[in-house]
Amino acid sequence: MSHLSKKVMLVSGESSGDQHAANLFLELKKRNPDIQGIGMGGKKMAAAGIDIHYDSSTLGVIGVIEVIKRYAEINRALKAMQQLLLEQRPDLLVCVDYKEFNFKLATFAKKNGIKVLFYVSPQIWAWRPGRVVKYGKVIDMMAVIFPFEVPFYEKENVPVRYVGHPSVDKVHAKRSKEADFQAFDLAMDQPVIGILPGSRTDEINRMLPIMLQAAEEIQKAIPGVQFVLPQADSVSDELLQSSFQHSSVQVKTIKNQFYDTVQCCDAVMTVSGTATLEIALLTVPMLVAYKLSTITYLLAKILVDTEFIGLPNIVAGKSVVQEFIQHEATPQNLAAEILHILRDKGYAESIRAGLRTVQVEIGEGGGSENMAELALEMLQEK
Repeated sequence: MSHLSKKVMLVSGESSGDQHAANLFLELKKRNPDIQGIGMGGKKMAAAGIDIHYDSSTLGVIGVIEVIKRYAEINRALKAMQQLLLEQRPDLLVCVDYKEFNFKLATFAKKNGIKVLFYVSPQIWAWRPGRVVKYGKVIDMMAVIFPFEVPFYEKENVPVRYVGHPSVDKVHAKRSKEADFQAFDLAMDQPVIGILPGSRTDEINRMLPIMLQAAEEIQKAIPGVQFVLPQADSVSDELLQSSFQHSSVQVKTIKNQFYDTVQCCDAVMTVSGTATLEIALLTVPMLVAYKLSTITYLLAKILVDTEFIGLPNIVAGKSVVQEFIQHEATPQNLAAEILHILRDKGYAESIRAGLRTVQVEIGEGGGSENMAELALEMLQEK
């Protein structure tokens, strides 16, 4: 590609999107050092050299009530991005996940003659499948990360490319398990339980207290048990402390070492999301727990057409790990499942075997590299 300076606008609204966009931009820079990146995102995108015009770290929300509460801020971010599109007229807009926001932005870009590449397909196989057609009207290409998503778009003649899951290559601990136990000051002869309450404020406020109560139950049953929480960039110490102060269990928070922390775990309590897939790639037994506000939950029940919410189960097309949703997400249920995993070696191994099938289903890696190639192709097309 000729090293003409091309300008790419990348927009993400959540922690996992921030990571994907950052990895993609780093791959783009390797191929064309003169490429410019602007947009909306978090610390990882900024560190990758993208000029961040709007910090998205407070925008990641799930659910109707939560969106209404933050509506003014989300709308302000959208207006800012629309303004940026008009002022800078990038050669390509890359929308990374964050579906409702990016759908609106893509619609605006399309109207203004700017090419749109959507990365990480919205889970429209779960949400109303009619959305495929709507997305088809406002994008030039949908880059999907699971092989099974391709037919949904092909059926409606929407341009689609399977690029591979960006996590596949990235999910590797940096150290050996023994070195991690030493680094994190953990005892090798006692079980380690991971607590993953999510990366959004609402999620953490709703799920962390439940997980901590479950941890108290587990500790009663196994006094020497150890708890670790891998802390994402976007999560402040204050947010976690407000839940910790009401709990009698000691939880070790470990910053920015997600894979190394999870590698040490015998079992993990996690919310749904990208993390579940990364835990699956590390073959660590887990449970998936989730609670939404009542209104959001009732709406989701009407709109969502999927048996599972955990990605490992969705990818496998069957129940590989237990899910505890809404009223089932109780401290007692979570504690009982973790204790089952810890006490029944055969059960734990059956979960690991299921997770290995998930690894096969996810397919090959190279997500960020394939995505960079696709973006460069689109930049070259007139």
